[in-house]
Amino acid sequence: MIDPNPARFCDHSVNGRKCDNTAPTHEGGQLGHPFRAPVARPEPPRHAPEPGEGMPQRRIKLTAAASIAPEPVIWAWEPGQGEGRVPAGALTLAAGREGTGKSSFGIWLAARLSRGELPGTFHGRPKNVFYAAVEDSWSRTLVPRLIAAGADLERVFRVDAEDVVRGETMISLPLDVSLIEQAIAEYDAAALIVDPLMSTLGSSTDAHRTQDVRQALEPLVRMAERTRALTLGIAHFNKGNSTDASQLISGSGAFKDLARAVLAFARDRETDEQVMTQTKNSLGRLDLPSLSYCIEGYDVPTPKGTANVGRIVFTGVSERSVEDTLAAPVDRDEVGERDEAVAWLVDYLTDNGGEASAGDVLKAAEKDGFSKRTLQRARSKAGVTSQKSGFGKGWAWVLSVTTEGVDATKVPKAPTPEGLAPSAPSVSPSAARSLTVVSDQVLCATCQTPLDPVHSASGETTHPNCEPRIREAS
Repeated sequence: MIDPNPARFCDHSVNGRKCDNTAPTHEGGQLGHPFRAPVARPEPPRHAPEPGEGMPQRRIKLTAAASIAPEPVIWAWEPGQGEGRVPAGALTLAAGREGTGKSSFGIWLAARLSRGELPGTFHGRPKNVFYAAVEDSWSRTLVPRLIAAGADLERVFRVDAEDVVRGETMISLPLDVSLIEQAIAEYDAAALIVDPLMSTLGSSTDAHRTQDVRQALEPLVRMAERTRALTLGIAHFNKGNSTDASQLISGSGAFKDLARAVLAFARDRETDEQVMTQTKNSLGRLDLPSLSYCIEGYDVPTPKGTANVGRIVFTGVSERSVEDTLAAPVDRDEVGERDEAVAWLVDYLTDNGGEASAGDVLKAAEKDGFSKRTLQRARSKAGVTSQKSGFGKGWAWVLSVTTEGVDATKVPKAPTPEGLAPSAPSVSPSAARSLTVVSDQVLCATCQTPLDPVHSASGETTHPNCEPRIREAS
């Protein structure tokens, strides 16, 4: 509509532009300010526009860095001071080929958190853990593995989603992130472990397209930052021949880009040596030593029979990395030489009481015709761990696993590697009495909170993390 009393605008030039002042500013157009023709003025809105009615759905938010308080990195797993490996409040990937123990590591991590035994920010505080597993059976695989790892079963929760149409189904990212965040807050959970991470991406997400993966995982990353929960995703290696473990992770490169830490797992098929290497650590040191480990069999009694599962046991520092393992050629002559080195190493350490400095071992081996590389590959096969021999004294090689033909009484057992969380409580499956899962609740003699059924059935009266307090009291 046309305003019955239109404002008149001046045509006077101001700084090269036409003046946009109304006529009254120039006293009715005097002093050489002719008027334009009357212009139409829009009718004022009758109501404020509702959200979505022509209003932008996004806006830029600016925050001065000075208003953000700096904070140190919080480590969920920090075996030693300044040796953080898995951060809290960030995405971590555990990646490797099938059968390398990456899922067993997820179980180990859940068990240690549930007992308050993981060195780091949660140490001494048993915490709830959320575990989303897509490929494995809970009753036949995951629960027996958790029992073998010594987990508090009351603190480890299976995570699924319930759909009004399809019923119970696996979680989907990013669709269920807000629901997971609510559950983490409600249950005060310290960790979310997803195995495997790629299988939880929504059906419309192409795991090989960077943009799709970022859109699916960025909400998960933000959730981890807000809740400060350890967020671990299990990932697989592709079929490539690269020795760069991070480049072997299946799917888009966005998986490793969004993760703040990547732990790679590998097994040498010729020597059976298994090693874990920190291939990415954006929040901490990247020069952390690789760790050697083994997957040992364990019998778990159940009401329907015995379940045999594997559990991961860290055996010490490895002088080889995942990259070394991936690059190792299959050489039959080299394998034969390694077997000879295994026998030599066992004899040498046995003659020296089961332990000798790494430097002395390598010098003696070289004198007898074995190269350093061959001896290092033989070390794991021989059951030898590398441990600190004391401040300023370097590293020692310790014979911890006997081989056929070696007198077990002459070989000392190696202690738990310093700084690593303890393995599962030692409950011998071959004991005379059978372990039975019972429903009667037994309370810890120290903290008076419930023991899980398996450990109460084995005769234990305290949580593993409560035992030191008993010793201190005595």
